[in-house]
Amino acid sequence: MLKRIWSYFRKYKILIVIAVISSLIVAASQGATAYAIKPTLDGIFIDKNKDMLLIMPVIVVMLFATRGVFVFLQMFLMRYSGQKAIESVRNDLYSKIITLPLRFFGQNSTGVLMSRITNDVNLMQSSIPAMVNVMRDSITLVGLVFVVLYQDLYLALFSFIVFPFIGVLIVNIGKKMKRYSRKGQEKMGILSSVIQEFFSGVRVVKAFATEGSEVNKFKKENANFVRYTIKRLTISSLSSPLMELIGAIGIAIIVYFGGLKVINGATTPGTFFSFMAAVIMMYEPFKKINKDNYTIQAALAAAERVFEVMSLQNDILHHDGHIDCNARGETINFEDVYFRYENNEKYILKEINLEIKAGAIVAVVGPSGAGKSTWVNLIARFYEVTKGAIKIDGVNIRDFKIYSLRRNIGFVAQEPFLFNDTVRNNISYGFKTVDDEQVIRSAKTAYAHDFIMQLPDKYDTVIGERGVRLSGGQKQRLTIARALIKDPPILILDEATSSLDTESEKIVQKALDNLMIGRTSFVIAHRLSTIIDADMIVVLNEGKIDATGRHNQLLKESEVYSNLYKLQFKNNVSV
Repeated sequence: MLKRIWSYFRKYKILIVIAVISSLIVAASQGATAYAIKPTLDGIFIDKNKDMLLIMPVIVVMLFATRGVFVFLQMFLMRYSGQKAIESVRNDLYSKIITLPLRFFGQNSTGVLMSRITNDVNLMQSSIPAMVNVMRDSITLVGLVFVVLYQDLYLALFSFIVFPFIGVLIVNIGKKMKRYSRKGQEKMGILSSVIQEFFSGVRVVKAFATEGSEVNKFKKENANFVRYTIKRLTISSLSSPLMELIGAIGIAIIVYFGGLKVINGATTPGTFFSFMAAVIMMYEPFKKINKDNYTIQAALAAAERVFEVMSLQNDILHHDGHIDCNARGETINFEDVYFRYENNEKYILKEINLEIKAGAIVAVVGPSGAGKSTWVNLIARFYEVTKGAIKIDGVNIRDFKIYSLRRNIGFVAQEPFLFNDTVRNNISYGFKTVDDEQVIRSAKTAYAHDFIMQLPDKYDTVIGERGVRLSGGQKQRLTIARALIKDPPILILDEATSSLDTESEKIVQKALDNLMIGRTSFVIAHRLSTIIDADMIVVLNEGKIDATGRHNQLLKESEVYSNLYKLQFKNNVSV
């Protein structure tokens, strides 16, 4: 995992090498500071050497000034490298997520994915700097060990007794920290999902007056997140006093046996205090290593979650075709098409056989759950056909380049999606070379120009997140204008008017009629009144084609269609 993280830091290796060299100098200054205590005590306070009194303050200032310069270099260069590396990680993660198939987004909530892009990636940032810190502190430790051994080998052996206990403590704490950190990050993802879901559905919450239950839901998930955070903080809080207790035991042993040596004249006070300073300094790197280990384990837990997504493959892109698609004026054939979702034995669609002539308007109707939306999603390879084939001009759509195929298909969905951008940019979305004349012409054809001109900044009006400042009919007309700009030979209308009021539906239906001219159109219809004049009506029932034909013919020949018609007529829906 660290190797994969390092791959993002590698391009900044020169800066990291400078930071590492700086950390080595900082580590050396620690050992030099400890060693300087012996000549200071023995030369100044015992031998009363005035020259030493003049020299030592200068040496101390120089030591700390040098140390300060290289501490700055180490910290700044590592933080700079970390920020740039994490920028690349975040870019790659977003690029990976955006190319994954629709089923991935059905299995993962928006909040969880947002948490991985933001929270998890941020935690990864500190991994390599923490590793450099561990390296620096380890070198500092080695340097201080040499000072200790040089000063007094006999006392050094006593100071090393506690090392194995400190090592075991660091390893065990690290394992627990990684586990609790991963759990905490998972709970943060769920918490983000709750927040995102509320923001997206705020109107529903307000309409049903369920603010209280939403608050309770948030409190519950927030408590779950805090529970694992507290577990992590408990381990972190316990480790420091345990480390100090182990160090205090080691120091107590040294004070006793070292004191005896000074009393017996076996060593000088300067040597003993220099030794003691080195030992005390030696425990400090252990504490820093332990602290950096928390950071590393949290970063590794976050990296596992990030690279889980990075390792996913889009089977559709992985098996991309090699032919450019041009579906204009071509026949579309469904040849014994079957489809089922992954890890599901039940077929959603089965035995779909149909030939559709170029420019035909094909309405797809049927009871809820019959497979209507799934069927049209197969045309754009949002999902892969399980068995059989869909062909355009006799070519299996799997043989087309996926993006080339999708550029031939336009979508207008039941719930129009617009970006928090200007009207102009929403209409011309996906096209960099569209001029104002084309945008206006498309808007007029979609019956959108008049209301656009009444907006505060006309075509430059920012319409808010998901077009919140517009009505449902206005939003739908903008998506129709966007489809007109694309000018696709194949059009898919997924219940495009079902959520509109009668007045808005009439205007949008006129815009859709303009959009369908000269295109092969698949119309998923909720209201049969909108598809009576379709060239072909396909009746789906339980995943199979029940019947095909025109309206009057199906009223006589298809019980499913006849029942749908009678149900709408009974509810006073004009057909």
